[in-house]
Amino acid sequence: MTPTLKLLTRPRVAGIAASLALCALASPASADVDITVRADQPGDTISKYVYGQFAEHLGRGIYEGIWVGEDSDIPNTDGFRDDVIEALKPLKIPVIRWPGGCFADEYHWRDGIGPREDRPVRINTHWGWVEEDNAFGTHEFMQLVELLDSEAYIAGNIGSAPPVDMAQWLQYMTADDDSTLAQERRANGREEPWEVAFWGVGNETWGCGGNMTPAYYTDLYRRYSTFLKTPPGTRTKLVASGGQNANTDWTEALSAGTKDAGFFFKIDGISHHYYTLPTGDWGKKGAATGFPESEWISTLQRTLMVDSHLDKQEAVLDEHDPDGDIGIYLDEWGTWYDPTEGSTQGFLEQQNSIRDAVVAALNFNVFHEHTERLHMANIAQTVNVLQAVLLTDGARMVKTPTYHAFQLYVPFQDATFLPLELDDVPDYEVGEVSVPHVSATAALATSGELVIGLVNLHAEDTIDVKVSLEGFEADTAVATVLTGASMDAHNTFDVPDAVTPAALDVDLDGDDELELELPARSVVVVRLTP
Repeated sequence: MTPTLKLLTRPRVAGIAASLALCALASPASADVDITVRADQPGDTISKYVYGQFAEHLGRGIYEGIWVGEDSDIPNTDGFRDDVIEALKPLKIPVIRWPGGCFADEYHWRDGIGPREDRPVRINTHWGWVEEDNAFGTHEFMQLVELLDSEAYIAGNIGSAPPVDMAQWLQYMTADDDSTLAQERRANGREEPWEVAFWGVGNETWGCGGNMTPAYYTDLYRRYSTFLKTPPGTRTKLVASGGQNANTDWTEALSAGTKDAGFFFKIDGISHHYYTLPTGDWGKKGAATGFPESEWISTLQRTLMVDSHLDKQEAVLDEHDPDGDIGIYLDEWGTWYDPTEGSTQGFLEQQNSIRDAVVAALNFNVFHEHTERLHMANIAQTVNVLQAVLLTDGARMVKTPTYHAFQLYVPFQDATFLPLELDDVPDYEVGEVSVPHVSATAALATSGELVIGLVNLHAEDTIDVKVSLEGFEADTAVATVLTGASMDAHNTFDVPDAVTPAALDVDLDGDDELELELPARSVVVVRLTP
């Protein structure tokens, strides 16, 4: 098959699926990929919210991970781990989703306010059947949001609480008057109301959130959302609980079943969840380390499926919401492996390797292709759970490869998407599984820099890349690479910098061409200054 030239920009016609982030094209055996960045054809803004985080009351995600309490020997400020807070700040986290997850639909907000010694102890029936003392509640979470200069995304309880419970929680947080709820918040230490940017009406209502049907939940959403009100002049975006994977039933029901809901109704987004399992088998998902190359490539292949999953949701929304008012909120994504041997059942602890950094960057590159409808994405989860950016062990903390991928991609937050033209992109194959050898994305950052994100998916082979710039003249080029010595290279508490960013040689030829070699299993970000 003769290689062809492909323009990588999202089609704006409903139902037309685009290729993967880099579209695997058959080509002769070649070590070169040619890329043209079309800075002369700027697209939509890449929402900063696609770099969101998710912190659930699950395992050691909150307790020991973010919160240790004021009396802990671990250095802390008001109970928050100093090392974790300082590590998270450079990621410029735009939004944090809390308190769940499955935990959200058994959480009652009043358990987590008032003096800590008076808060009830509950059982976390979803995650490990452990005691939840509610030391970390509404005030603590909102303080975390402020410490990180982030925004709040609250997941409300629709599974086991009535509408008044959710409505009063929102009023407690946002009321600026002398009502009883506002006075109660002040008595608990917060004078000024908080700004709550996003509110989720339930979580995974198809499963742990209530085992509902799409039609039943759609009616419940209409009911609950009617009572979610904030003071005049303020606005909280409301997000409905949607489906997972390739399923479109929930997006269909919600977008079609809420069009005529009336004046008092609003739906800003529909959530969607997608996790990457190396094997695709929930009974035996695959190991986080010590895996074969067949699971390296299967993980990457399954990661790239998020592109078609998003395409399917967008096609439904384009049909029922042609004006584009409803966004997709991919508020849970990431890798899910078999838990670390010896860890507590239900805590979902796993190691994080260079494979996870590659997965993260591939997701980012795909997300950039969906700027029109994808309004938010939240990795699961921030600390010690699933594809975490940080791991802790007592007083020790380590940054994972995923952390470094997030930091490398910070310039893409609120940047302007730039389409790419690619030529001669070879396949990388292991057995019957095939993925593109390279994935790429480009954007014009708010700083004025042109930023290019590149991923070499191959576990063993380097590849040369030549980039031509159209509509942009570069004065300097700086490249940073993240890679590891093996497919499962990872950082440990004893060796925290085994996988860490480093400078990469890049040749700038004139002001509109550059060349560089991508190491195997690597994430590279190039920043071009005009």
